[in-house]
Amino acid sequence: MSVLALAGGVGGAKLANGLAGVVPLGALTIAVNTGDDFVHMGLHISPDIDSVTYALAGMNDSVRGWGVADESWAFMDATRRLGGESWFNLGDRDLATHVLRTALLREGTLSSVTADIAARLGIGPAIVPMSDDPVRSMIDTDQGEMAFQDYFVRHQCGPRFKSIRFDGAAAARPSAGLEAALDDPALEAIILCPSNPILSIDPILAVPGVRDRLVARRVPCVALSPFIAGQAVKGPAAKIMTELGLPTTPATIARHYDGLIDGLMVDVADAQGWADEGLAVRSADILMRNVDQQRALAAQMIDFAAALRRAVP
Repeated sequence: MSVLALAGGVGGAKLANGLAGVVPLGALTIAVNTGDDFVHMGLHISPDIDSVTYALAGMNDSVRGWGVADESWAFMDATRRLGGESWFNLGDRDLATHVLRTALLREGTLSSVTADIAARLGIGPAIVPMSDDPVRSMIDTDQGEMAFQDYFVRHQCGPRFKSIRFDGAAAARPSAGLEAALDDPALEAIILCPSNPILSIDPILAVPGVRDRLVARRVPCVALSPFIAGQAVKGPAAKIMTELGLPTTPATIARHYDGLIDGLMVDVADAQGWADEGLAVRSADILMRNVDQQRALAAQMIDFAAALRRAVP
């Protein structure tokens, strides 16, 4: 038995951490969005990979939702004094990850470097980038096109969202780790974490062959809704959907993943008042407030996939 999870952002890191606590050692692969990656002050930053890595290592700052707990900011203070770029915060402990990654990338791939850092932190599950080739999320807004981090951090998601494209995706290949997970004969569940479907999951699906192979595996694919009672738990998902003229409901998530998912887990607040033909729906308390709740919800997602697998004649 093995499980493949697709993840990005804070919600993705939370469910990934829960899955790490309930899936047997060696049986979990977490394929992470790298459309957010960028080079900042000469350093290769992989925000979503770091969020998953820090969560699984027990290092993440659960209050801010990003970065390392008990962080210090001497580097940023010094950068500001020198007149350097300060719109993207790099904590001192977090900075060590970026410096090490950048150095290791001179001789290795993003996959090998990610695995190396995870091993140094004692992480068991495989954390793999969606691709070792550069794919960059570019956001078209009412203020023009901008790179993801400019939209997300520099402008705090303020500009009106119009569309997204994934620069480099057409020439990209799935990472070896993602390929291995897709080909694993023991694969029994594919889980889409409650990440922003447009900003975090779509970049992974944009890598040629990934979506088709997920469907071709005929393994139950279940998604966790990022919405609770019309609001996003974290991030700009609700704002973006509204600007696209879409309701912030589980039905929108179901339509977005049409043809890919077999089941959708929604919050108890959204269990009534909508239906989607041909899609299994379960409800639970999906607000993951702590690690215990992350693991409990992860176990429910695994059980959901198992029930769908048993239902196939």
